[in-house]
Amino acid sequence: MSHLFIWGLGYSASHVRTIARIAGWQVTATGSAGDLPFDDEAAVARALHDATHVLSSVPPVGDSDPVLDRYAPLMAGKVLAYLSSAGVYGDAGGAWVDESAPVGTGRRTARSVADARWLALGARVLRLPGIYGPGRSALERVADERAHRIDLADQVFSRVHVHDIASGVMAALGGPPGAYNLADDLPASQNAVIEEACRLLGRAPPPLQSMEQAQLSPMARGFYAENRRVANGRAKRVLGWLPRYPDYRSGLTACLSTGGSCIGAARPRSATTSPTIASTAPVPATVDQR
Repeated sequence: MSHLFIWGLGYSASHVRTIARIAGWQVTATGSAGDLPFDDEAAVARALHDATHVLSSVPPVGDSDPVLDRYAPLMAGKVLAYLSSAGVYGDAGGAWVDESAPVGTGRRTARSVADARWLALGARVLRLPGIYGPGRSALERVADERAHRIDLADQVFSRVHVHDIASGVMAALGGPPGAYNLADDLPASQNAVIEEACRLLGRAPPPLQSMEQAQLSPMARGFYAENRRVANGRAKRVLGWLPRYPDYRSGLTACLSTGGSCIGAARPRSATTSPTIASTAPVPATVDQR
């Protein structure tokens, strides 16, 4: 039986665990929702000994990768995968980036270093753009009145539904080592995603604001400082992966159908009564693998 060991059972990795168990895999994980504490070295060593495959979703801490710094020797001979970030590509001025693009030029230099270290170990490194899914999407931000529309012309991002991350991880664990972008097929502006969430919920879109008017956090400002489209062709070609949700519209519709009470309380308007909202190019991207 295949046995997957997961470092850091957060939002994305929990979906991987679900799919792996459905496929008949045994799964062990660290993290608050996992089976083992990260610092229990004896228990971790026993679990890693039995594992056939290893996935890390643990982000760097400062300039350090906690998993590699502490446990790298125990993972020798395992099939490795690592959830990285498309942020390693930095700003591309709205251009497409694939796995051949330079890395380490953006604000995520620590992530770039960790990305390179996992690649050097022969891992399947999965570079993720903005992650969304049930309970963590533009729908919740609109419902909670936390959504913004920022007046930035031609600002474009890529995103990926958490289900497609999980299916991509499973495909990568059976594929060759290397870097793979997991992204949907339709990069878009953040505004387009917020507008679609408003349409689905029957809400008026928030007003367009400047960065200063929106009073964004430094992290959010960093997000808007980068502009790129993430190409997913290599994952499709080499791994045979296809996103179930190829664009933000299908992904948000699926989130609405499985959403919690905070968005379920808002009755979406029918297509015939929804306001027409002009969508510019496609979507947000803050990567959170935890």
